[in-house]
Amino acid sequence: MIGTVKPRISIVIPTLNEEGHIAQAVARARALEPHEVIVADGRSTDATFDAARQAGAQVVLSPPGRGTQLNAGAQRATGDVLLFLHADNWLVPQAAAQIAHLMGNPQVSGGGFFQRIDAPEPIYRLIEQGNALRARTMRLFYGDQAIFIRRDIFHQVGGFPNVPLMEDVLLSRRLRRHRMVLLPGPLHVSARRWKRHGVLRQTLRNWMLVGALTAGASPERLARFYPHHANPEK
Repeated sequence: MIGTVKPRISIVIPTLNEEGHIAQAVARARALEPHEVIVADGRSTDATFDAARQAGAQVVLSPPGRGTQLNAGAQRATGDVLLFLHADNWLVPQAAAQIAHLMGNPQVSGGGFFQRIDAPEPIYRLIEQGNALRARTMRLFYGDQAIFIRRDIFHQVGGFPNVPLMEDVLLSRRLRRHRMVLLPGPLHVSARRWKRHGVLRQTLRNWMLVGALTAGASPERLARFYPHHANPEK
C-alpha cells in the first residue's frame, strides 16, 4: 500500500433493526467502489439481514453491541484498510481516493472524516467544527466520523474492546502511538440522534460519558444508564 498501489477497502457497517436504512447505506457504500461491503448485524428482529444481502453486502451475524459487531465484521474482512461506517452516515465517492492517497504514506495508520450533519441550523456547523477540532488536537475519533485503519494495525492493537459503550473512544486510546488523520470527506451524518434527544442534551450526554470514562467509570456501568446503546445505531 505504498506509493501508487491502491488499497483494498473493506467497509463494515453495524446494524440492529435498520431495514429502513440499510439498502441505501449499502448502495452508498458500494458507490465508493470498495473491495467489499460487510454488514455486521446484531441479530435484528426485522428484515435487515435480507435487505442487506439483497443490496449486495456480505452479512455476518453477531451478538448485539457495536464493538462486538464491528469486530465480527473486521474478522470477515479481507481488505487492506477497514472503514467502519454507521448505517445512517454516508461518504461522498471521492472519499475513497482520499483514503488511497493518505495510505500511500506508510507513517499513517488511518483516521476519520470531517462531518457534514444533514440539518441546516447553525448549531450543527458548530458541532461539526468542534468534532473536527477534537479529532485533530486530541486524536480522539468517534464512530460517527467513519474511522478507517489499516487492517494489520487494527488487529495489532486488539481491535475494538468488546464493551457495551464507548468502544470508539477506547479504540482511539489504543491508537495513541499511531498517526491518525482527519480527511475532508465530507461524511454526511444523519441528525436523527440530535433531533430525537435534543442538540444540547445529546452534546452534554456525550461530554459526560467521555468525562466519566476518563474518571475511571467502566463502560459496563455507564451502559446501565444508557440502555438504548444496545442498539448500535441510536
